[in-house]
This record gives sequence, structure tokens and C-alpha cells, in this order.
Amino acid sequence: MIQTDMVVEKIKRTSPGVEVERKIITTSGDVDRKTPLFALSQKGIFEKEVDQAVVDGKVDFAVHSMKDVPTVLHAKLAIACVPERGATADVLVSKHGEKLRLLRDGKIVGTSSLLRAAELRRVRPRLKVEPIRGNVDTRVEKVERGDYDATILAEAGLARLGLMDKVAERLSLDDFPPAPGQGTLAVVARRSDSKLLEILAKIGHEPTQAEARAERELVRVLEGGCKVPLGALASANRETVQLTGSIFSIDGKQRLVAKTVGPVDEAVKIGKSVGEKLLEKGAKKIEETWRTAYS
Repeated sequence: MIQTDMVVEKIKRTSPGVEVERKIITTSGDVDRKTPLFALSQKGIFEKEVDQAVVDGKVDFAVHSMKDVPTVLHAKLAIACVPERGATADVLVSKHGEKLRLLRDGKIVGTSSLLRAAELRRVRPRLKVEPIRGNVDTRVEKVERGDYDATILAEAGLARLGLMDKVAERLSLDDFPPAPGQGTLAVVARRSDSKLLEILAKIGHEPTQAEARAERELVRVLEGGCKVPLGALASANRETVQLTGSIFSIDGKQRLVAKTVGPVDEAVKIGKSVGEKLLEKGAKKIEETWRTAYS
């Protein structure tokens, strides 16, 4: 709801007089709070039902976290706009405020992200990594009551909830490259609704949209998804976009990195270039290992 409210406020500022009614749709990803994300076989568990409501005309547009949006949408839908990006980094929340390097061996860190698990194993192989589910505030509560010694979360999510005082440490983007689309919102609407598309276009942020195009094309090239430990971070301005992609082995010991920079209007080409570079370096072998392990 918070990210929806952010979008609604932007619409009201850029299109005075436009009325927006919020409608909450519970998804299968919201209902199942126990199964680790990597163990859920279906794709799009957080957006599928919501997007179907847009297709059916029950709602006019939907607000998603970009990292939950599949690279191929329903034929009747489009990403109408991408508002300005929030923080991209991951942060550590620990029971006693310890930084990652100070957590003792054997301490339990909760995450259901295969990417974060691999990154953790790379930098702190003697910590225990266990699945954790629930909303951001629920995960923080689980750490505070001692179910876990720490957890890793997206900074943007904590910032939206006003929970930055719970952060023990902002993790290095070099050691913990984020998931593609982290910190980015996607507003999805029907392609045929031209009037609404014009309204939504006003709240789009061009550099963020270029970053999203580059990161999503990288995901598409690698056939990525929730089960693939792919880190991707693009940085764009009005003229150029730079994209760095990383892929990790299951134990975190192997890491492949590729980087490309180019004109901002070639963001998709840049995403494709980074994906192809990772494939040339052996990403497919690592990717298939993960798919086999969790199929």
C-alpha cells in the first residue's frame, strides 16, 4: 500500500483533479508466508492476480516492485511508467545491532533470496543461512524476538516504512549487488487506455526507466527469475547508462561479472551486451546448477 500511495501522490501532483481509488488485491505470494520464495514453482506470484485484474478492467492500473514483474507481460498490458528509483542497496538488520563482519560464526541470517544467500556464503561462509518469509516489518520483528540473529532486506523497503533506525549496516554494492529492479516501481496499465497512459507518463523518470530497461533485458537474456542468483545494477543519467551484472555459484565461491556502458537510448542493447558477456564467461553452467538444485 505504501508504494501505491507514493504513486497516487505523484499522480495528484502532476495531474490535479484526477481521482484515484485504491483497491487491495491479495495474491498467492501474500497468502503463502511460509514457503521459501525459491521453493515456489510458479512465476509472478506477487503480480499475476493483480495484472489479471487490470486486463479484466476491474482496476485501471497496478503498482509493483519492478523485481516482481516478469520480462514478458500479458499482451494487453504495458509498463506505463517507472517513477524515480529509491535506494538500491541491501541492508543488514541484526538483533543487537552488529555489523556483518562482527556476527559470530554459526549465527543465523534469514533470507529467502538465493542471490543474498550466495552473496552471504561468499563473504561470511561460516554463518548459517535460513529461509525467512513475511512482510518487511514482520521480518524485522522475527529478528528482534530472536528467531534469527539477522536478516538482509532492501533499503528501499525499510525507508518506505520508516524503519531505517533498525538498520545495523548498509551493505556494499560490490559484495552485495542487488536483484534487478531493486528500489524501482513499475506501473502497469492496459495498452489500449491511451488517456491513462498519458497521465501515468507524467510521473515517469527517464534515467530510472533506462536503468530498468537495461536490467530487465539482462534478465531476459539470461532467462533469469526468482531461482537464479543474478545481481544487476544500472546507473543512468540523461546521456549514458552503465550496467554491471553478476552471477554466483550456489556456494558463492564462483562469481562472474560483466559491465557495459553506452548511450542512454541504447539501454536495451546494453542489457543484452552484459547478458551475452556473462554467457560467454560461463553463466549458463552456473545457472543450470542452480536450476537443477531447486527444480
